Parts: sequence; C-alpha cells; structure tokens
Amino acid sequence: MSDNGSNVIQARQGLEAQRAELADRIARNMSEDGVQATAVPGLSLIRATAPSQPLPTVYHPSLCVVVQGRKHAMLGDDVYVYDPLHYLVVSMSLPMLGQIVEASPERPYLCLRIDVDAALINDLLVQLGSSAPTTPAVDRALFLARTSAPMLDAVLRLVRLLDSPDEAAVLAPLAMREIHYRVLTGELGQRLRQLCEVDGASHRVARAIDLLKRRYAESLRIEELAAAAHMSPSSLHQRFKAATAMTPLQFQKQLRLQEARRLMLTEGLEAAAAGHQVGYESPSQFSREYRRLFGAPPRRETGHVRIAGDASVHA
Repeated sequence: MSDNGSNVIQARQGLEAQRAELADRIARNMSEDGVQATAVPGLSLIRATAPSQPLPTVYHPSLCVVVQGRKHAMLGDDVYVYDPLHYLVVSMSLPMLGQIVEASPERPYLCLRIDVDAALINDLLVQLGSSAPTTPAVDRALFLARTSAPMLDAVLRLVRLLDSPDEAAVLAPLAMREIHYRVLTGELGQRLRQLCEVDGASHRVARAIDLLKRRYAESLRIEELAAAAHMSPSSLHQRFKAATAMTPLQFQKQLRLQEARRLMLTEGLEAAAAGHQVGYESPSQFSREYRRLFGAPPRRETGHVRIAGDASVHA
C-alpha cells in the first residue's frame, strides 16, 4: 500500500475514534431524550432513541454536529442531510421542518449544538483581515459542510470539558473560538462572513428577521420591514425569500403558529386563546392554517403530542 493510501486509512481511523469518544461522552451526559443545556455556555446536547415525523421547529443561529444517527432539515424544496460526516450551520433564525431519520435505543441519534456568536466572528474577521477566505456568495441562510479532523478535534476538546468544570471556565472560550475559526475558514465560511458585513444583504435580511421575531403577533407591512433592513421593499422580498425560502408573510405565519403550539403544549392554553395571543383574530383561520402546517387541527394534534411526547428538537 502506498504512503498516501496508508495516510487516508489512518485519517479515517482517527476521525472514527474521535466520533466514538464524542458519542460516548454525550451518552454519559444524557439519560433521556430531548435537548439539554450544559454547564458550558452556548453548548447543548441532543438525544433521540427513535426516528421522528417531519416536525416544524425554529432553528436559531447555530452549528449542529451530528455524532451518531442522521437527520433531515427541510427548507422549502431543499433537503439538508446531516450525519457524522457533515455539520450544519444556520446563520439566521429559520422556521423549518426537522426529521430524525436514523435512531434506535441501541444507537440513539446524538448531536451537539453550538450557538453562533456573531461578536466572536467579527473579532476573528478583524484578526484574519485580508487572509479570510472568500467564496462565491450563496443566498441560503443554512449550509452543510464536511466535518474535518481539526474541527472534530476542537469539538471533542470542548465536550471533554463537561467533565472538568473547573477548567471549562478558562478553556471552553478558547475551544469555542477555535470552532468558530474552523467554520469561518472552512469550505463555506463565507456564509458567516456575509452575516457580519454591516452593509451586506445577509445582515440586512437578518434585521428584518429580528423585527419579525420581536413583533410576530403584529400586522407588519413590507414597507416597515424594508425600512428596518435599509432596503427597498422589492429588494427585501427577493433577498428574504432567497435566504429563507419564504416570503416575510410566510415567515411570520410560521413564527405565529409555532408559538401558538408552544403555548398550548407548555402553558395549557386553549386553541382559541393561543391563536388570539399570537395575532389571529379568526379562530377558524387559525385552525385552518395550523392544520396546514402541522397536519392536524390544534386540539387533536396537541392532544396527541401530549400523549406521545414532543419529538421535535432543533439539531
């Protein structure tokens, strides 16, 4: 065997060893399915022991690294498959569908989620200066990239700190910085660079998204969103749909319906009250649009989820 072939085998074995250790550490830190925040700020762990149906959820700016199993993220007509070979980066808040497609009690779906820190990215860009890589701009606000050995090594060092809380306060910020650096200098890091360009279209769309998140229950005109984004209405509409696969109105509707679902599931609100609280004046319109998004009318769907357990997780 040639030296190149031997090096490839060794690299694959090294990645598998890192992945196996990550899986073991996440499993030891999680005894139940769901999403669990950790003592390391910005780091959450995810576990599921069974596949799920496609479920709407809001993805917030984050880096998602699957360690075991497989999941689909669906935005419009695009399907993103992430597994132990790939990581997913979400650069803006996005309502979308998530579906765990590979999980079992013996080999549960295991994933870690790291919040994207815009201030840290800006700091890294200042340090990198002109050496920061540039790639052709792509509009979507999420992307997949192959997980490299340096990236996985930095992630593993971060997760190891869960067992060393005294060291985590000092070393976790260093590992977080390296992980952001690896994404920023990776094959698709230009996506995050665009988000931090103050006059760039991605940053302006993010402003409109922020306004929709804060005032989702209000009637907002496209002109008001465009003013917040410092764009013309037609330009915002075009750029917004390119980034999110939705119009601003569709985006707002999903935010409303998902918040209504949360109110019914976690706070016990009746369907009419939840619909009214998120901005619906017509209960019939709320029920109709809720069924279109979630596949069942509010009362039946939420009752089923209360019995079966809510399997939707972000990451």
